[in-house]
Amino acid sequence: MRHLWIIIGALAGFLGVAMGAFGAHALAPALDPRATAIYQTAAQYQMYHALTLVAVGGLAGRLSHRRAGSVKFAGWAFTAGIVLFSGSLYALALTGIRAFGAITPFGGLAFLAGWLALARAAFGRSS
Repeated sequence: MRHLWIIIGALAGFLGVAMGAFGAHALAPALDPRATAIYQTAAQYQMYHALTLVAVGGLAGRLSHRRAGSVKFAGWAFTAGIVLFSGSLYALALTGIRAFGAITPFGGLAFLAGWLALARAAFGRSS
């Protein structure tokens, strides 16, 4: 399972760099400043959590079986957060359809759940 999180994190990082570069170079002239800021936020959070997924992959093999469930949950929560949070912000910035903004908080909640699950896994870690 640990390799899965590294693979998902690496792919999310790749796409985060691609989306960020696309936004900075190709979209910047076409987007208004508010849409540009929204797009940048999406790319930043995608990159933060892509790196976190790689770290989850590194932790997955080091924790007891009892704590592995929390790490697995964290990985899925971070993945869902990237899709829901960053995905909805990309869509909002590119289309201007405000309904996409209603999805964003669910991604934020997924990120928060992932961080709590990661803390839970680490808190109970045996040395």
